[in-house]
Amino acid sequence: MRKSILLSVLFLFAFWSEGVSQEIEKLFDSEVPISMKMSFSIKEIKSKTNDSTYMDSEISVQTSSGSWETFPFEIRTRGNFRLANCYYPPMRIKLKKGEAKGTIFQGNRSLKLVLPCSKTKFADSFLGKEYLAYQLFEQVTPYTFDTRLVKVEFTNLDDKKGGAVVLLGILIEDDDEVAKRFDGEILTKKIPPSIMEDSATVRHDLFQMMIGNTDWSGLYQHNQKVMLVGEKTIIPLAYDFDMTGLVNPPYGQVNSAVGIEKITDRMFRGFCRDPALVQTIRKEFLAKESKIFQTIELNKQYFSEADAKWVNNFIKEFYDILKNDKLFQQKVLESCRKADGTYSF
Repeated sequence: MRKSILLSVLFLFAFWSEGVSQEIEKLFDSEVPISMKMSFSIKEIKSKTNDSTYMDSEISVQTSSGSWETFPFEIRTRGNFRLANCYYPPMRIKLKKGEAKGTIFQGNRSLKLVLPCSKTKFADSFLGKEYLAYQLFEQVTPYTFDTRLVKVEFTNLDDKKGGAVVLLGILIEDDDEVAKRFDGEILTKKIPPSIMEDSATVRHDLFQMMIGNTDWSGLYQHNQKVMLVGEKTIIPLAYDFDMTGLVNPPYGQVNSAVGIEKITDRMFRGFCRDPALVQTIRKEFLAKESKIFQTIELNKQYFSEADAKWVNNFIKEFYDILKNDKLFQQKVLESCRKADGTYSF
C-alpha cells in the first residue's frame, strides 16, 4: 500500500515537474519586447574584445511576473562597418555554460545583439525598421534567423555624469541554433549560388530587391550564411539589413561597383534562373502582398510616423514592379546576373 502511494506521489511530482518545464517561456516564442539592463564601458569593450575575446558582464532581464533576474554573460564586439562607425557597437553575448537551463535563454545561450548606431533622437527608428526587415523575411520564407526586440536600459561606465538611457535592440539567433531547427548545418566554405536550391534562392533574391538591399553577396557569402539541409539542399540565410533602402540610415552607402548611386535605388542582384521558376516566385510574392503590408502595420509602433509612410511607399514601389509585366521583365528577368557575376543588361 505504502509502495503504491509512494509511486503515485512520484508520478504526480514528475508530471508536475514536466508541466512546469513546459511553461518556461522560450526566447523567440513571443514578439513582445524584452526589458533588459546592461552596464559596461563602451571604450573597454571596443579595445579589449574581438571575434575570439570576451569580457565578463551581467545582464538583467525582466520576467513575465515583473521581477528582475540577473545572468552572468560574456560579451564582445563583432562586425566591421558598424563596429568602426557606430557609437554603440554590435555585440555577441553568451550566457555562461550551465546558466541557461530552465530560463528564457535555454536553447539560445549565444546570441547577437544589435543596438542603434548613434545617440541621435531617431536612432531607434532605424533599428525598428531593421527589425521589420527580419519580420518581412519571415513572410517570404521559413528559412530565417529568429529575432526578438529588446528594450535595453544601458549605462555607459565611461560617462561619469550621465545616467542610463533606454535603447531599442534586436536579439538574433545564433547560426548553429537556426541550423539545428532545420536539422541542417551551416557551411563555412564558399558555395556558388548556382548550386543553391532554386526556389529558396529566388525568394531570397527577390526579398533583397524588395527591401532595397545590395549589401550582400551570394558569391562571397557577404551578409549571407548558407545552410545544408539533408544531403545536398543548400539554402541561403540573409541577415544584417541596416544598409538597405527600407532602413535608409544616415550612414547608408553603396559600393560603386554595384551600379547605383544611393541605397534607395532598388535593383535585382540575383543570378539568372529558369524564368518560369522566377515567375512562380513572383506569384508567391503577389499572393502575400496583404501579409507584407499587415506586417508593416503591426510593427510601425517601432519607428516614426514619417518612416511608416516611407516604408509603405517604398514597398509599394516594389509591388508596382511585380504587377507590371514589362517592368518585371526589364528589372528582374533581364537584369539578373550571369554565372561569372556580370549582369545580363
